[in-house]
Amino acid sequence: MSTAAVSARRSGQVLADLIPSSRVRDVALVAGGAVLTGVAAQIAVPVPGSPVPVTGQTFAALLVGTTLGARRGLLSLALYALVGMAGMPWFAEGGSGTAAPSLGYVFGMLLAVTVVGALARRGADRSVLRTAGTMLLGEAVIYAVGVPYLAFAADLSLTAAIAAGLTPFLIGDALKAALAMGVLPAAWKLVDKR
Repeated sequence: MSTAAVSARRSGQVLADLIPSSRVRDVALVAGGAVLTGVAAQIAVPVPGSPVPVTGQTFAALLVGTTLGARRGLLSLALYALVGMAGMPWFAEGGSGTAAPSLGYVFGMLLAVTVVGALARRGADRSVLRTAGTMLLGEAVIYAVGVPYLAFAADLSLTAAIAAGLTPFLIGDALKAALAMGVLPAAWKLVDKR
């Protein structure tokens, strides 16, 4: 069977759908996505002048959304957010609770995983360019929620919040998108060869 025929057959699927279906699988994937995001949040580099560090959290969240799909991705990030707000120290830099000025980014991730998961189900993670667009859109959604929340929580003007919570992260986000551009389409090519 040709690669095009296999890809057409897999239309409407995300990578997680390739694992045999069961409730146990879905629970494990949702919990695993939450844990992956929590672990990745601990990879943090402080940014001078910003209360928000560069972390692996956003990359993990977008990867969870694209590989699990919108529904499971949302459940996974909701679990991550609820457990973190309840006190588990797995937000950025071991943070938890509801008082962190960066909590808006976590809320943005809830929306972003839904968007990138829905796009992945439509094949947006199968080519380098579409994956780049999907990841950048996901990042934009996170910032659209996170930056205004940062302005409110840290009592900053919107301009100051953009300077502290967006501008310093653009290069890192471009690198995360580039990594996803390599990983996700390569995973589909490996699957399609089987």
